[in-house]
Amino acid sequence: MDTSSALAFAGFAVACIAAASSGALFKPGAWYENLDRPPWRPPNWLFGPAWAVLYATIAVSAWWVWRKAGFSGAAVPLTIWAVQLVLNAAWSWLFFGLRRPDLAFIEIIALWLSIAATIVAFHTVEPAAAYLLLPYLGWVAFAGALNLSIARRNPRTA
Repeated sequence: MDTSSALAFAGFAVACIAAASSGALFKPGAWYENLDRPPWRPPNWLFGPAWAVLYATIAVSAWWVWRKAGFSGAAVPLTIWAVQLVLNAAWSWLFFGLRRPDLAFIEIIALWLSIAATIVAFHTVEPAAAYLLLPYLGWVAFAGALNLSIARRNPRTA
């Protein structure tokens, strides 16, 4: 791997770490533990490892697109990728920071749509990069169902 490729990968990884840091800033805490949550929700310990793997695939997929087309050749797909990453980071703030599962659910729909758009855009440049994002899309769909269930079980919990 040459220097520019390593720097590009590091940039995509840092962007994903920055998005992931919203989960560290806005932690579940006692408020979340006291919510009425569905019995089918995963155990709390599973979220960290699952997101670590997903963030790695998010970074690698963008890097593959960059390697194939560069920033100028993949400006639109990489911009869509950046938008979904911002939406990803915003969810923790809405759900845990503002304690608004209802608003977080609306936002997670936008996140899911932006991930789907990223997959479509990446597929035109590097199909493997698009396929790498499919587990992320599936996890966010599941997270959306969990978010909706919590919002319905806990109307206006803020």
